[in-house]
Amino acid sequence: MARGKFIVIEGLEGAGKSSAMACVVNYLQEHQIPYIQVREPGGTPMAEAIRALVKQPWAETVTAETELLLMYASRAQLVANVIEPALTRGEWVISDRHDLSSRAYQGGGRGIDDAKLATLRQLVLGDFTPDLTLLLDIEPARGLARAQARGELDRIEQEELAFFERVRQRYLNIAAMDPSILVIDANQDMAAVHHDLLQQLQVRFMQELD
Repeated sequence: MARGKFIVIEGLEGAGKSSAMACVVNYLQEHQIPYIQVREPGGTPMAEAIRALVKQPWAETVTAETELLLMYASRAQLVANVIEPALTRGEWVISDRHDLSSRAYQGGGRGIDDAKLATLRQLVLGDFTPDLTLLLDIEPARGLARAQARGELDRIEQEELAFFERVRQRYLNIAAMDPSILVIDANQDMAAVHHDLLQQLQVRFMQELD
């Protein structure tokens, strides 16, 4: 049995990741490809408990290192218990965020040195990487406005605009050096975003989708 594909949807708050996930899932269903959906942080009982820790506000200071380690603890559980087994079974895995988020948010946003991130990434993930990452790029102010319109913001979503500008820049810097990361203009209307997503899927996985 052929190994499944691991596809990640990335982007700032308000970029339209949930809608993009639904678009990709519908496409896989049309092509009768078995798949599962996951999210980070989260995806297993322990990882979901860690997600709650990360997202909720605390009276004490949550250090950048604490946040980073919690993210990787959640990721380790998800990859080992859900993602890898599914890929081995031949299923495709569609994930709302993965390791690129830590490099952008904790690296670019929080300022954690990339060498430290690389050491931790190697410890937790080794050579495990997505087959394709679709990065929904949006102006931070626009994305935050969308997120605020949805309702109450979590601890990370309450950061200042400059934080998200740093995150976006790190996303784009990494994408410019990694051909497995494709940037989609999420400032477009949703129909155009979905068109671009599906076009990239077809180009990258033509044989599997035929």
